[in-house]
Formats: sequence, structure tokens, C-alpha cells
Amino acid sequence: MLLSVNPDHPEPRKIRRAVEALLDGAVIAYPTDTVYGLGCDLTNKHAIDRLYEIKGMERSHPLAFVCPDLSDIARYAIVDNQVYRVLRRFLPGPYTFILQATREVPKLVQMKRKQVGIRVPASEIARAIARELGRPIISSTAARPGEDPLIDPREIDTAFKGLAFVLDAGAGGLVPTTVIDLTTSPPTVVREGAGEVDEF
Repeated sequence: MLLSVNPDHPEPRKIRRAVEALLDGAVIAYPTDTVYGLGCDLTNKHAIDRLYEIKGMERSHPLAFVCPDLSDIARYAIVDNQVYRVLRRFLPGPYTFILQATREVPKLVQMKRKQVGIRVPASEIARAIARELGRPIISSTAARPGEDPLIDPREIDTAFKGLAFVLDAGAGGLVPTTVIDLTTSPPTVVREGAGEVDEF
């Protein structure tokens, strides 16, 4: 099911509807500043299981935390002054930063070595959902493993059986985030994507 939403000024009742679905354990598709994402509630184990199942991906595949702003990150990741300067400079934006996880991160969604991938997208819709939810959306790209992201909300709705709905803000992007590992010195570019990597 498609639910049309304004990308620049998302309607509060539609954001609430998305959050109610997440709180009920549903998986939704929603736009970000790069590609469409599939997301669910960080604290709901059943929903996370459903996300892996709907996408058809291995449990070893990491998921990203979509946060509404920088102030939320320190709850889930260890942020020293140097890391904070990087985050402040590049977020909101088309990056996922790998950081050391805090104890607040459920073991179910931790990467190996107790790390977490953090996103603050430059997308009013994604941030409004996370803000209203009161915790990060646990998220993955709307793409089958090994395939390009789907850009058409209708295609996403058809391709991923079991979604509660797709928040339709028009065509999405084709290039996912740039992934930077800030747990290494110097930082490591894990994946080149929509964000510039020259400064890393």
C-alpha cells in the first residue's frame, strides 16, 4: 500500500501513522536523502526478524540506525571530541558512520566487535519518523541482496511482500550512503556512495 507524503513538509498525521505501524511491530518503506529504506522499531525483535525476512538477507548483514539528529547518537555510540567534529561536519547527510556501540544497542543489531552504523539523513520524513518514535529506526536499503536499490515506490511495494506500507515521496535515489568506519585511525572508507570521500 502506498501512502503519499510531502518530502519537504511531511504531514504530521502521516508521520504518526508510520510511527504507530512501527510500534505495532510492522516494517515500512520510507524515503531518505539517498535511497528508499526498509525500517522497523529498534526495540522489537520480531520486527527486526521480519525486516531480514522481507528483504531476504543474511542475519550477518548489518543494519543502520537512523537518528533524528546528532544529540541522539551518543546514547547508542561512543562519541569522543574527534568523532563528534566529523559527525557535526557531515551530518545530516548521505553518510553512514561506523562507531563503537554503547550498552544501549541491543545485541541483536550489533555488528561484530560491538559496532553500530549511524545515519542522520538530510530527509525531513526519515528524521520526523525517528523523532516521533523517540528512538532510531533500524534500517536497510530497499534493495534485494546484490541488486541495485529500487527507486519507484510502486516497485518497492510490489517487490517486498509483508510491508505495512510505503511512504511515497516520489522517485528515490539510486546511490546509497557512503559508509565510513570511524573506529579505525585513519578512518576507513567501507563503501563509496552518495557522500564525497576525498576528506577521508
